[in-house]
Amino acid sequence: MRAQCGQASVELLGSLPAVLLAALVLFQLGATGYAAVLAGNAAEAGALAMAAGSDVAAGARESLPGWSRAQARVEAGHGRVRVHLRPSSPLRFLARRLEVSGEASVNAP
Repeated sequence: MRAQCGQASVELLGSLPAVLLAALVLFQLGATGYAAVLAGNAAEAGALAMAAGSDVAAGARESLPGWSRAQARVEAGHGRVRVHLRPSSPLRFLARRLEVSGEASVNAP
């Protein structure tokens, strides 16, 4: 019986890197999904601004939360608005590679 004392602690420490990696992957998936939703909403706001004859980029950026406004890139033309965002990431090398975008268009009557 004495040989198994502390076995659960050793197994927990052995599985800790896998648990942390799984948590990191889940966080990144959630952050990427949230950024995609924000990009889509900002593109819709930009399209509404385009339809109203206002500044498209300002309309799109105003609909974004503060942390993502500086990272947003807005493209507009031919009745379409596209917003590109980089989701937040705890890993710098991954943050430079990930980008999501949302697109909306203005239907002409």
